[in-house]
Amino acid sequence: MAEQTESTGSTVESVVDKVSEKIHDHDSLSSSSSSDSDTEKPPSPSSVKAKIYRLFGREKPVHSVFGGGKPADVLLWRNKKISASVLGGATAIWVFFELLEYHLLTLVCHILIVALAILFLWSNAHTFINKTPPRIPEVHLPEEPWLQVASALRIEINRGFAVLRSIASGRDLKKFLIVVAGLWVLSIVGSWCNFLTLFYIVFVLLHTVPVLYEKYEDKVDPFAEKAGIEIKKRYAVFDEKILSKIPRGPLKDKKRA
Repeated sequence: MAEQTESTGSTVESVVDKVSEKIHDHDSLSSSSSSDSDTEKPPSPSSVKAKIYRLFGREKPVHSVFGGGKPADVLLWRNKKISASVLGGATAIWVFFELLEYHLLTLVCHILIVALAILFLWSNAHTFINKTPPRIPEVHLPEEPWLQVASALRIEINRGFAVLRSIASGRDLKKFLIVVAGLWVLSIVGSWCNFLTLFYIVFVLLHTVPVLYEKYEDKVDPFAEKAGIEIKKRYAVFDEKILSKIPRGPLKDKKRA
């Protein structure tokens, strides 16, 4: 009987020990989870980086904005030799036609005269100078690239016509004023120089402004943000005092209804 009591007591003690061990393990797990939850607290709002303002509201890098292909590489000087060659070629063309007052038709004719004369003389004199006759390649313009260019140009022209139609319909006064101001500035610039010089200026700006902006965008974007806020304030005042007093057309009223 005593042995049975002792065995019963030992069994109870073992059960109590197991229960206490489970409680201890649960406490340790809860404490570790609480400590982990304390360490993995969500960052405070001050530690979260605010959304950075980018010029024109862009969300992509400058390289992706320009298409991300070879034209973007040229404009952003990813390959300095190619970019310098393109800019140098454009500068040479501008010098030829603007400073030296060379005409396009004259230049093309002179180049063709020189090329045809060299090939003609080489083809007839190769037996005397012990040279192989020139291999004049057959030039055929492929159809597919020209169709792609024509299709892309057609899409852009149709898009431009759609924008002009939207502006002329009187639905967006702000866009109308921006386009009129832009055309007025372009007309003033066009009176200062001819089309070739204007095209060359735009070409140079495309090869300088994007790469400079990409290099100093962290300094340009805050300044652009301040300028944008100031322009919006000025436009709000202008809209309140002048634009809001202009009677709206029937399309505007229909859109609001």
